[in-house]
Amino acid sequence: MRFDLTDLRLFLSVVECGSLTQGACAMHLALASVSERIAGMEEVLGAALLERNRRGVRTTAAGEALVRHARSILGQVEQMRGELRTYATGLKGRIRVMSNTAAMAAFLPPHLCRFLAAHRDLSIDLLERPSAEIVHSMVDRRADLGIVADITDFGPLQTHLIASDKLVVAASHVHPLARESSVTFADIIGEPIVGIADTALEVHLAERASRLGRQLDYRIQLRNIENVAMHVEAGIGISILSSALARQLRRDLAIVPLAEPWATRRLFLCAREFSELTPHARLLAQQLLQDAPSATSGK
Repeated sequence: MRFDLTDLRLFLSVVECGSLTQGACAMHLALASVSERIAGMEEVLGAALLERNRRGVRTTAAGEALVRHARSILGQVEQMRGELRTYATGLKGRIRVMSNTAAMAAFLPPHLCRFLAAHRDLSIDLLERPSAEIVHSMVDRRADLGIVADITDFGPLQTHLIASDKLVVAASHVHPLARESSVTFADIIGEPIVGIADTALEVHLAERASRLGRQLDYRIQLRNIENVAMHVEAGIGISILSSALARQLRRDLAIVPLAEPWATRRLFLCAREFSELTPHARLLAQQLLQDAPSATSGK
């Protein structure tokens, strides 16, 4: 069985367009040439890849398998090209990292700063995504390393605990909660909330609220933590955020621990296979694990 990269790109184009004609147009090829190539692929494979109908085409079971493998192969080719291009700029490697909002806001920046300062010939592609999306991307080989919260199913990924953080409540000093040593979620669920844009946290809190038959009252949701603090100080509402973020606030707010077992969030470094990481991705993983809790565990 011999398919070249053009065959794979052509097949994916037809599948994504849902039509031989549109797929041929997207690839700037004649329709006859496209039909001939796909017929040749089916002949070599010994099975039909596409079902033709009046509305276009759809994949057979064999076609679905080819789509999956073609995307993986072409993705690896693009990764190879991107990595090799870095040599032209003097870089010896790039590391693709995906992080959830909690890690991006507090845990990750100082680690990446030290790593890049120590490895001048390496570069990092950093994307912020929800934990669940990171897991799917890792499974599909779209990143080398991911950092996710433990409220997400890790699936087949290998993981190591790298940090723990606790949720706290930020309130103005004139708010009644400011006098408390700790609060329960039930105590604050009726309060107006100034939310910080953290999709994973928002989903987590919404789930906890639904268990109480309630929902959170978000007056506003903001991405910038200092803007969140400004609104809290002005009495617009309280905010639920990580203690790591709370330590970065430059405004004088009351910080009250959230007294729930689930309020402790754990961050995990994940990879498809740590033993199969590129040498430069392995270097970054080793640094992130240096300061990890002693109870670090892998899956």
